[in-house]
Amino acid sequence: MPEEITPELFDHLVELAALELTPAEGEYLRRELNHQLASIHTLAAIPLADDVEPAARGVPYPVEVSPPAREDVHHPFANVAALLAQAPQLDDGYIIVPEIPHEEL
Repeated sequence: MPEEITPELFDHLVELAALELTPAEGEYLRRELNHQLASIHTLAAIPLADDVEPAARGVPYPVEVSPPAREDVHHPFANVAALLAQAPQLDDGYIIVPEIPHEEL
């Protein structure tokens, strides 16, 4: 089976992801990704009857036995002042965090 992720495609993906890989690391990762794609294709080729229900962890989990979605309920913190007193810097009740240095790509 030909490799789906060619060296050219892999180099393009590495550039898009801004990764720094040695040639050995790049070749290893490309080979592993191709192995994973081959495994996915092998699994996709397994014939299944149309009446097979989707399952989670191999156990059917139909809607009839699924718990209902939990309602979102807001539970405010009881002592906000004590929590904010621990922050090193505040501005109008908001915690100020240091800026994260970054580089332009």
